[in-house]
Amino acid sequence: MNNEILHKYFYFDKALPGDNVGFNIRNVSVKDLRRGCVCSDSKNDPAQEAASFIAQVIVLNHPGQISAGYAPVLDCHTSHIACKFAELISKVDRRTGKVIEEAPQFIKSGQAAMIKMIPTKPMCVETFADYPPLGRFAIRDMRQTVAVGVVKEVEKKAPTVSKDAKVAAPICSKGNKK
Repeated sequence: MNNEILHKYFYFDKALPGDNVGFNIRNVSVKDLRRGCVCSDSKNDPAQEAASFIAQVIVLNHPGQISAGYAPVLDCHTSHIACKFAELISKVDRRTGKVIEEAPQFIKSGQAAMIKMIPTKPMCVETFADYPPLGRFAIRDMRQTVAVGVVKEVEKKAPTVSKDAKVAAPICSKGNKK
């Protein structure tokens, strides 16, 4: 049996949803691009590293109570980065989003909350309303998904711009790049 892989390359001016696309970026080495990198238009809402973000989180399956200081791994787009629960802002109704309790001490399975989160490494997230793929995430701990959520607000760090100022430098962290 003859196993042969044939690579075909086509050059187009545009791509449509669902197309797999490969491209090169001037002044950025392939070695600098890894899982979690985000490419964007430098002139129109460039991707930036998140200093912190507020998310609505629904706890699905956690054996205990979750309080401020908890730092599970957050899977958002292709990033897998630990994020610290800096503050439990409010407990909310899972369906309506209406505030049930301000500044709760903890949350547990079946409950939802608005939480301020701080990534432990550089990470790019956006609000779910603006960029859905960059605004939804799963929270993993103990080798299972313990919660899911959507980003509501983002506090961004200053952008990093490349030498030619036409493309933003990739938003990446060591070991967690795309």
